[in-house]
Amino acid sequence: MPLTRSLTDAVVVITGASSGIGTATAYALAERGTAVVLAARSEPALDEVAQRCRDLGGRALVVPTDVTDPVEVERLADRAVTEFGRLDGWVNNAAVSAVGLFDEIPIEEFRRVLEVNLLGTVYGIRAALPHLGAAGGGVLVNNASVLAEVAMPYQSAYNATKHGIRGLADTVRQELRVTGRGAISICTVLPATIDTPFFRHAANHSGRELVPPPPVYPPEVVARTIVRLLRRPRREAYAGGAARLIGLQWRLAPAVAERVLGWYVHRTQFGPTARLDSTGNVFHPDAQARHDGGWHGRRRQIVRVTAAFGLAAAGTAVGTMAAMTRRARAGR
Repeated sequence: MPLTRSLTDAVVVITGASSGIGTATAYALAERGTAVVLAARSEPALDEVAQRCRDLGGRALVVPTDVTDPVEVERLADRAVTEFGRLDGWVNNAAVSAVGLFDEIPIEEFRRVLEVNLLGTVYGIRAALPHLGAAGGGVLVNNASVLAEVAMPYQSAYNATKHGIRGLADTVRQELRVTGRGAISICTVLPATIDTPFFRHAANHSGRELVPPPPVYPPEVVARTIVRLLRRPRREAYAGGAARLIGLQWRLAPAVAERVLGWYVHRTQFGPTARLDSTGNVFHPDAQARHDGGWHGRRRQIVRVTAAFGLAAAGTAVGTMAAMTRRARAGR
């Protein structure tokens, strides 16, 4: 297997391709001459993305797919190979969320988040593996979010699925290695808060407007990370400097970081406007293709830098507190 893969004329499937990170990734790959197979529930939105990919110089195939149906996901993989002759990469990106207190999220929505995010990834991996193996190897990228490593309040279902995706990827990677299928790479990307329609589309049972906690990064940051993983696979990669800082803080002193992050998100994830309960796009897709969420004011450079320095300072404080605690225990 080459150390660096060429994406020119490669064939890559992207789920959740109708908006956000999936759309930005499709555009980034199309610019490199990749054939992209676009999957999501909304065919009109996928058609818009496909046309833009063709304008950028790539080839595009639209395959409307509900990732909670394993038969449809198998059909997606088969269509990609039938159309382009092989499969070189697969990006599991489809995700939904239900925001609110754990005991106030309707159980049917909680179940649906698990089905889309976690089982959708399971079905994607199972569908992709035989075709990647038949091509002599390939790369499978799972979008797991930094919430695969840490946690934030009001996102219990989403947090659970992202932790599950990370554990699933680690297990499958081990199995591929010990069974002689190491030519297939399993990668996990952990983005920070990203400027996508995610917060507008999420089911909302908080009673308030949802906004992304800063710092907020453009979706192209994640798209570039996914492209790098497809070219040079590695186990995991953060997207956005804040994700790396938060992960480091969580590893250094998880109890303190958990409290700090909970306090921070509680105060920054909600806007001033009251909102009625909504199921968002959990059960029904949005027909509009849009890769950003319109949160440009929350991702201005000064906001990102200020928040990043604040997170770094918090990380330093956490590390200092952890070191003091260890010294105190050692002196007993």
